[in-house]
Amino acid sequence: MTMIEAAPSLRIRGAVVRPGDDGWDGARQAWNLAVDQQPRAVAFPVDEQDVAAIVRYARAAGLRVAPQRTGHNAAPLGSLTETIILRTDNLRGVAIDAANRRARVRSAAKWEDVVPAASELGLAALHGSTGDVSVVGYSLGGGLGWYARKHGLAANRVSAVELVTADGELVRADADHKPELFWALRGGGGNFGVVTALEFDLIEQAEDYAGVLFFPWERADEVLHAWREWLPTTPDEVTSVGRIMQFPSFPDVPEPLRGNAFALVEAVYLGSERDGRELLEPLRALGPSIDTFAMVPPAGIAELHMDPPKPVPGVTGSRLLGELPPAAIDELLEVAGPGSGSTLLSIELRQLGGALARSAPEHGAIDTLAGEYAYFGVGIAPAPSIAAANSAQLERVAAALAPYDAGLEYSNFTEANGRARRFFADETLARLRAVKADVDPEGLFQANHEL
Repeated sequence: MTMIEAAPSLRIRGAVVRPGDDGWDGARQAWNLAVDQQPRAVAFPVDEQDVAAIVRYARAAGLRVAPQRTGHNAAPLGSLTETIILRTDNLRGVAIDAANRRARVRSAAKWEDVVPAASELGLAALHGSTGDVSVVGYSLGGGLGWYARKHGLAANRVSAVELVTADGELVRADADHKPELFWALRGGGGNFGVVTALEFDLIEQAEDYAGVLFFPWERADEVLHAWREWLPTTPDEVTSVGRIMQFPSFPDVPEPLRGNAFALVEAVYLGSERDGRELLEPLRALGPSIDTFAMVPPAGIAELHMDPPKPVPGVTGSRLLGELPPAAIDELLEVAGPGSGSTLLSIELRQLGGALARSAPEHGAIDTLAGEYAYFGVGIAPAPSIAAANSAQLERVAAALAPYDAGLEYSNFTEANGRARRFFADETLARLRAVKADVDPEGLFQANHEL
């Protein structure tokens, strides 16, 4: 048994790690190694009873609780000096009900625990661009993935949430039980409690036509303009990304890509190979140097986006964008493309629209995503001077894209602290704050984007 600091009557079966203890640096590490988390302690509950005990202790001690699994998007948390990070790593378990196309995961689950298992059953989840992301964190923030234009945000496929609230009680929220809390959890982030389990609907999908077209770096202008002109021809079954990327010379980067730069188009099509090839023909006619498109099971697209497989230090920028005229592509490439001197790892534009633009009364707090594109940029930051240089370059990208701003931002892509008004319309934000005041009036839970 491990006693929580200064509370001998409260014990948990899991570990509690404090500054100076062995394993402290590993326990407090965020996924982005440039984020230096310094909490009061890090607790590793083994079950829901441990979670409740930590919550009750923190409340009595005047501390806050920050739930965390992989530590993605940790930078906006800010100071953690009066906070216990509650790591849900031990709350493992994935169950798939194939007949009803539904999954139940405990809060330690990552997409890599779900996607292959569902894929073997001819099913797919609305996962994101890497298997190393927490299912819970991704879904609470919205969940923008490869099936988004056809099936919408992952948050709106969630059917039930189990969580420990500020009073230390385990509750279930769904359409019939605590419906207002259920609405808020689907897009409102980690503001309302420690989620211990999540249930969500899967889609029937045995195969996708998916892959990447790689073009030489110096053709970025031609490729991104062609991609932009191609988008209006695509049905909702297509979700794609136009991207420029400068691969680092890291050993785990595949040899053909290592140390090289490319313009590329990534896409997933929910349809046949014949129809997919026909849809892609205008881009394939440009003559890519590498073409990976093929029919693959859903598990085959889990790493299509080529996100780093392990934690790395980085700086990022993001924005939701409206219509992009040809001049917008020119301005973006002027500051980040060939000849710009940019050292940024990746600049991407994700195609939005389709189901992402369609509201429905059963949706959660993130009902739709504004705009036609989601921009995300990243630079590696192994040292402060490099981080500063890449941050300056990201600011130039932001300035170039500012005239095309869609008005709101997507919280899962935003790794800077700031006002919740960036993510929600006024009416939605007021409703979220009312739920927060009801379930956590003292502000016990510290989310990466607080209301």
